[in-house]
Formats: sequence, C-alpha cells, structure tokens
Amino acid sequence: MELSPKQIVAELDKYVIGQSEAKKAVAVALRNRYRRSMLPDEIREEITPKNIIMKGPTGVGKTEIARRLARLVKAPFIKVEATKFTEVGYVGRDVESMIRDLAETAVRLVKEEKLAEVELKSKASAEAKVIDALYATRKKQQTDIPEKELRRQIEEELKAGKLDSHMLEIEVVDAPKPMEIMPGMGAEINIGDIFGGMLPKKHKKRKLSVKEAIKILTLEEAEKHIDTDAINSEGLKRAEQQGVIFIDEIDKIAGKGSSNGPDVSREGVQRDILPIVEGCTVMTKYGALKTDYILFIASGAFHVSAISDLIPEFQGRFPVCVELNSLTAEDFVKILTQTENAITRQYAALLGVDNINLSFTDEAIEMIAEIAVDDNNVKEDIGARRLHTIVESLLEDLSFNASGDHPVVDIKIDKKYVTEHLGDRVKKNDLKKYIL
Repeated sequence: MELSPKQIVAELDKYVIGQSEAKKAVAVALRNRYRRSMLPDEIREEITPKNIIMKGPTGVGKTEIARRLARLVKAPFIKVEATKFTEVGYVGRDVESMIRDLAETAVRLVKEEKLAEVELKSKASAEAKVIDALYATRKKQQTDIPEKELRRQIEEELKAGKLDSHMLEIEVVDAPKPMEIMPGMGAEINIGDIFGGMLPKKHKKRKLSVKEAIKILTLEEAEKHIDTDAINSEGLKRAEQQGVIFIDEIDKIAGKGSSNGPDVSREGVQRDILPIVEGCTVMTKYGALKTDYILFIASGAFHVSAISDLIPEFQGRFPVCVELNSLTAEDFVKILTQTENAITRQYAALLGVDNINLSFTDEAIEMIAEIAVDDNNVKEDIGARRLHTIVESLLEDLSFNASGDHPVVDIKIDKKYVTEHLGDRVKKNDLKKYIL
C-alpha cells in the first residue's frame, strides 16, 4: 500500500462528501500501517495502531469512511454493533466473536484472490467437461457428423453464449455441510477433513443450465489448484496485520457509573471489549489470532452520553477522536451529483432497465437537498439516509408504472416535478418552522 494520506483522502472523496477531519485521521492510520511494515522487526513489534473514535450523527459517513478505507487496500473489514455484546451472565454474543468473524472475512478474501489466479485454467477445464457432456447427448441425435466437427460446433456455440440456458445433467462434488460443535463459538467440524484424503469424495448428479454448470465446475477445478492450509495461514496473518474492526453504537454502552440499573451492563461490555482492543490472543477455527495490531474504529452519535462517559481505560485505547458534522444543503447537492455511488445514478440505472431515460435538473437537485435539510431539522437527523426516503417518494409513481414494454422515454425531473410530487412535504416543513 503506497498511497499517501492525500491520495487516500482523494479516494474517499469519491464516496463521502465533507468530513475532512475524519478522513485525515483514517488516512494517517492507514499510512502508518504501511510505514510500520517497512521498519525492522524489533521496532515494528512495538508500534501498535492508534485507534479512532468517530463522533457524529447517523448518516454522515462514519461507516462508509471505514468501509471504503478497507476496500481501498483490500483489508479484512467487519462492522459490529456494540449493543450486540453483553457481559457474562446476560444474553448476547461474546466479544471474541468479532475476531472470529474477522478471521472468516480474511480467509475468504485470500481464497477469492487465489481462486481468481487460477480462474482461466479452471474455466478451460470446466468448459471441456461441459463440451464432453453436450457431445455425448448430441452424438446420439447427429450420428452423421464427424466427432471433431461436432465438438467444434459445440465449442463455438458455447463461446458465443448460445448454450447458456441449455439444460444438461452433470456430476458435481457433494460437499457435506460442516457441523457446528460449539454453537455461537465459531467451532466447526467437517467429517471429510478428519480423515483427510482417505475417504473418496462423493459425487451426485444435478440438472443445471450450461452457464451454472460451468460456474460450479470452474470452482471445483480451482479448488484442486489451491492450498487450503496456506490460505488459512495467510488469512490469519492478514487479519492480524491489516484487519479493521468498526464498532458502531459505542455511545449506547457509555454511561455514568451507577450502582444499579443498565449502566452496570454498559460498563461490563466496555470491560469485556477492552482486552480485545488492548491486545490478546483469540482462538479461531483457523488457529490463534493476535489482536494487537488490528485497527479499531469506534463510532457513535453521543447525543445523550459523551466520550468522557466511557471508562478511562477504554478511552485510553482510542487516542484519536474526530467529530463529524451534520450535512448541509450544499453537502446533499454534492452527494446527489458528485459521488461515485450517487442515488440519482442508481435510480437512472434501475429505471433504464424499463426503457426510462431518467435525468435531474440542477434546480430539482437543489430542491431535494433543501427538503432533506428541512426534514432532518424538523424530524430526526438521519443524515444522507434522508435522501433515500425523499427520492424513493419522489419516483414512486414512475417506478410503479414503468414496465419496459414501451420504447425508450426521456423523463427529466425538474423543479415542477418535485413540487407536484413532494409539495405536501414542503408545505408541512414550512409550517413547522413557525411552531414553538
């Protein structure tokens, strides 16, 4: 990972508008990982990540920043809610489950990479098997065509995609599902694994489309070319050195100490999470995983409680605190027009399937942004998620009536269209401004 902090922020800007302070904090944390990896072993072991707390209302980009950050460097990433964990004696998940989930994600990530490396070779083998199956069927029907010519015809049709929906019967590996020996603890057992390669793999016949058959057979062939033990080992290493765990709703387990009531449980959850963040070793089904170098990013709105309400030891393990701001009308306009995953582009693509060429005028975008700000002020502030509510309501009739059985229709969403479909909402917001 050789991106500079400025380059990391530039990449995050494509998906998250504003929040420069938070972006800088995660960019520095990410760059420090690269810097640490270049140091001698004796120094590297002493340097641990500087965990981050993000404070800000919902929907302003806290989770998105962390998720995009992990995708940027292909790092194992999981998101957990602090409220899912409870101290011993209460119903809930144990805190170590987040580490086991991270290990699963890391191993899956490495496996996908290794499978991609052998995909071309595996797909060629899978196609050869499908051609053999198709040839066996056609040979009975077209006895007058020489074998070489018939195979060439089948191969050409296969490459052209003409046989994708054709059904055929093939033999596939019947992989037994692993049994969970300790429910909720991530410990599984596979009978086939116990005896290694002594027991032959069972096969079963399945009737599939050619497209689906190639997909399944390609995966089977790829599995033969990868080393599972090496993948598990690499996955554990990547989880330890590059893993990112995003703990949401951290404010829900913060509260001033009290001798009774739910605050006892809140503090208990913090104390349970603390060893994980401080650094410990957790057993997973892939082996022991050290948590010392995992980057933890915690977030919360902190409307009722404050960061200072967290226990001192917990605060000490999150030395970097950044505050994210509520979104303005200008931010909403940028979210609707500048981000790679803008909701306006998503709806244009969705309705394009039904021959609707959808576009938005600048005035309409500005009006939607103003409505979003007013709704967040009058109702609960849910940040950019408010845009989904508004745009869904705005395009409800259009989405319902579009069917695809008509020629391409150009539809432009302008200020008039927004007023006609969201007029009641605008009037209500205008009136509520005057209610004390």
